[in-house]
Amino acid sequence: MSIKAVLFDLDGVLIDTEGIYSCFWSEMDRLYPTGIDDFANVIKGNTLSNILTKYFPNQDNQEDIKKRLIKQENEMEYRLYPGAVELMNGLRDLGIKTAIVTSSNMTKMKHLFTVLPELEENIDTLITDEDVTRSKPDPQGYMLAAERLGASKGEFVVVEDSMAGLEAGRRSGAFVLGIATTNSREAVEKLADMTIDEIGCITADKISGFHCLG
Repeated sequence: MSIKAVLFDLDGVLIDTEGIYSCFWSEMDRLYPTGIDDFANVIKGNTLSNILTKYFPNQDNQEDIKKRLIKQENEMEYRLYPGAVELMNGLRDLGIKTAIVTSSNMTKMKHLFTVLPELEENIDTLITDEDVTRSKPDPQGYMLAAERLGASKGEFVVVEDSMAGLEAGRRSGAFVLGIATTNSREAVEKLADMTIDEIGCITADKISGFHCLG
């Protein structure tokens, strides 16, 4: 089967923000202890709604965390990984459609696209937390993106860095390209069909030659 679409996670894949979010959630865990070891890593790939409902049931705590997160996201620096836009450009030149599938909300994405308009210009569709009812590792977001782009099982690639996201990619029936920016290479390799260190380490031509089992 030929590749019709490539579905990208956002943080830790296209933009270098995972370290910032890790610090943020570690601080929230300090303020409002969850009792979960390595909390910031455990929740990677989850929607904000799921995180708050599952780990911070107190309404006042939820509101405080949301306010802090909005402030963080409005002030943080969004840095593209080298080669990210070039890869997306190259894929579209080959006729391969692209999507961003993120657990972020539209408020953040609108701000991000203002800062980095080249990201919005190089995707065919966007999936945010408002489009799904189930967080990664559920494959709902990736399956919805593939459906929008007309790609059936075995015809799309998922590019992910988090363990929940990698699992979601596998469960969607995609060829999973793992990126070892957030987790160790050994951990990523267990769930990925191919593993690279950063997005700039792969070319559009290489991806177009991937073969999925379908």
